[in-house]
Amino acid sequence: MTAAVPAPETETCAPVATCSIAPEDATTSATALKALADPLRLRILSAVASDPRGECCVCDLAELAEVTQPTVSHHLRILKETGWLVSDRRGTWVHYRIALSRRDAVDTLFGSVLDSLTRH
Repeated sequence: MTAAVPAPETETCAPVATCSIAPEDATTSATALKALADPLRLRILSAVASDPRGECCVCDLAELAEVTQPTVSHHLRILKETGWLVSDRRGTWVHYRIALSRRDAVDTLFGSVLDSLTRH
């Protein structure tokens, strides 16, 4: 006869006390971050953020990546819809700048986050 093996003690996980982000905020943040998950959109955002005038015309941005203006406009629309950029029309051209509400996030993104991700 073999001796009975005692059943292992049941471990219980500690409950999560709090979650630092509400479900609505998580959804909003995920949507905003998804908008940046495209190399051209990151380059567009970087160009606008670093332009000494504080803004870029859609015609300037088309030259950035050697793509058509409709392609740039599509990416600008996504960045605008997700709150990264604001725009105003001047004659036939539209000028884009970083939304004031996102300026700190953009500065952090290009100042430390991307720097740490691209270091070799």
